[in-house]
Amino acid sequence: MSISLKNTPLAQEHVAAGARMVDFGGWNMPLAYGSQIEEHHAVRQDAGMFDVSHMLNVDVTGADAMPFLRRLIANDVAKLTTPGKALYSCMLNPEGGVIDDLIVYFFAVDRWRVVVNAATADKDVAWMQRVAAATRLHVSIAPRRDLAMIAVQGPNARAKLWAARPAWRADSEPLTPFTAARFEPDTLVARTGYTGEDGFEIVLPATEVATLWRDLVAQGVRPCGLGARDTLRLEAGMNLYGQDMDELTQPAQAGLTWTVSLKDPARGFIGRAAIEQCSTPCAFLGLKLSERGVMRAHMAVRTPLGDGEITSGTMSPTLGVSVAFARLPMGVNPGDTVQVDIRGKWVPATVCKLPFVRHGKAVEHS
Repeated sequence: MSISLKNTPLAQEHVAAGARMVDFGGWNMPLAYGSQIEEHHAVRQDAGMFDVSHMLNVDVTGADAMPFLRRLIANDVAKLTTPGKALYSCMLNPEGGVIDDLIVYFFAVDRWRVVVNAATADKDVAWMQRVAAATRLHVSIAPRRDLAMIAVQGPNARAKLWAARPAWRADSEPLTPFTAARFEPDTLVARTGYTGEDGFEIVLPATEVATLWRDLVAQGVRPCGLGARDTLRLEAGMNLYGQDMDELTQPAQAGLTWTVSLKDPARGFIGRAAIEQCSTPCAFLGLKLSERGVMRAHMAVRTPLGDGEITSGTMSPTLGVSVAFARLPMGVNPGDTVQVDIRGKWVPATVCKLPFVRHGKAVEHS
């Protein structure tokens, strides 16, 4: 039985541009428009853009919105006091497993926005509503499928967006990373992204997104698909939900301890007790393959301290070697040599810190 895929408001733009479309979490999305490698380099060297309208913006409003979010997620939204400021965190289950990783925006004490992943969106909203009902807090949870999103990334991304939308420059140019400017009606320009490059993620009404997409193409911004997005985020050391972490993975097992705030002992966020009692810590580090070959998810890793496993792996277009994330035994350190099982052959790899690439340049790992 065939399954009907969901389309973003930009689906016709992708097809008209000759994109190869694939099923991504139930959405019909562009894998590449031609050369995935050229799309990757466009983002590292100039400016590229991604349709991320499959991700879901969820408005969280009401008198109890802040206490609700302080209970819901592992990072502490009380840190956010400036309108437009955002933070990255995980939403955990009672066992400390990651239900999803997300971004939370603060607009006012009673107005927030949560941006969740596409494949988990329905599950996330159901969980949020369940928590709201259980806590009996006065909060409204409103999925915004009337909105679309474009990520414009690369060293020239901001300048090219301003060329396409000059009116946005004054308010968006002063933005620091993880802050956003709001424009009416319902437009948000945020200095965030998933590539390791500078740029913006723009949220706007779905009825306006195709016009912006075409205007950005006219400014020389290259449309990019999921293939380039994956190699870019992996080089930048950014996790992918469902691959590097899931509901059976605690943040400390995915290199995400920094997204958990334990500073306030009275803040009993969901999953806190479980992660404080975690008895299965591991090292989450990068690998660079020392010989020819490509590392992929689920490949076994052999170390002097025990076995590990790759969670994400690819050929890095920027570095010209295969790179990967791996869960490894505690005590394995950057600089160590390990062995990766590639089609029955044990191939040496060097353990390193993440990321592999920062601002378009290889990170030197001593």
